[in-house]
Amino acid sequence: CRAAFSTMADAKEAPAEPASVATAASAATAAAAAAAAAAASPELAERRKLEDRFGRFHNYLRISLTERCNLRCTYCMPEEGVSLTPEERLLSAEEIQRVSSIFVRHGTTRIRLTGGEPLLRRDLPEIIESTSELRSQGLKEIAMTTNGITLGRKAKELARAGLDSVNVSLDTLDPLKFQLLTRRKGMEKVLEGVQTALDQGLKVKVNAVIIRGLNDDDVEGFASMAVDRPLEVRFIEYMPFDGNRWDRQKLVPYTELVDRIREKYPDFERKQKEDAPNAVSKLWHADGWEGRVGFISSMTDHFCATCNRVRVTADGNLKVCLFGNEEVSLRDAFRSGASDEEVMELVSGALSRKKPRHAGMFNIAAQTMRPMTTIGG
Repeated sequence: CRAAFSTMADAKEAPAEPASVATAASAATAAAAAAAAAAASPELAERRKLEDRFGRFHNYLRISLTERCNLRCTYCMPEEGVSLTPEERLLSAEEIQRVSSIFVRHGTTRIRLTGGEPLLRRDLPEIIESTSELRSQGLKEIAMTTNGITLGRKAKELARAGLDSVNVSLDTLDPLKFQLLTRRKGMEKVLEGVQTALDQGLKVKVNAVIIRGLNDDDVEGFASMAVDRPLEVRFIEYMPFDGNRWDRQKLVPYTELVDRIREKYPDFERKQKEDAPNAVSKLWHADGWEGRVGFISSMTDHFCATCNRVRVTADGNLKVCLFGNEEVSLRDAFRSGASDEEVMELVSGALSRKKPRHAGMFNIAAQTMRPMTTIGG
């Protein structure tokens, strides 16, 4: 669940009213052009069901497989834990497959499996294998976000099932601080999982949420991991969620992190040309490095304008924005007998109401939302 921080965005720019007027005008023009094109192409009309009124095409689906987690990270879950949804109200493997199939038929090319902790789900290999069958319909990547505690034991099986890449959440390289941050032991197991995933040929990213006064002195050590390993270390700005006691003073801006790394590696440079389309991470590295370092500046330099992702929670609710409170139950639609076409209309309707950007970190901190572990990464 911790890598959900990688999908946040913030509104720090122009006043909302003038920006919304300009955005609405451009959106209307784009919508008119798209409607004309769709009328001439039924296939394009189907793809447009994953497009919002601002022209953002959502080809990236994140599905939470469980609300359970074997860690209790301070920024993700209250110390006392959370009330979990009864098992019968969570999506079954068959319903997860149906969600994936509907989205892929309409243009989704990337699916990420999240949690909670997805490795706690016993049927995970079967879910990955069935999802992999959608490659013939256009699916290009199956990814997973994990805390890595049991990844070392399971990476080989998951790679064989069809997993392409894995994001591992690790916020410190100090065993004692790891226990403080996660309220559990196990840092060595996470590092073992990272290496095993690399050995299995999986693409690996290590996600670290940086909190001032707690783990900001680990930044240089994390960056060093990318010197001689073919992985990406990603630093994520601290964000507000229910129960995580977010404090603006604990936020370390990504520009400050860059300066710290440059003190150790003076030739550390921005590699903007290497950024992927719809990227949330700003990529940097130095010549000769095997890996890269990314900065996810959700709070200080947002990326809402290029958002291409939607979420389905473990209990089957569609969220078109991580920090939006509106949810649409696909589970209830499935169980009431809705057709795939009717479910897709629910998705399309939710996307048509997606806002150009979320409310900003201070407004987010003031509102009530689900705990992160019940939303999914």
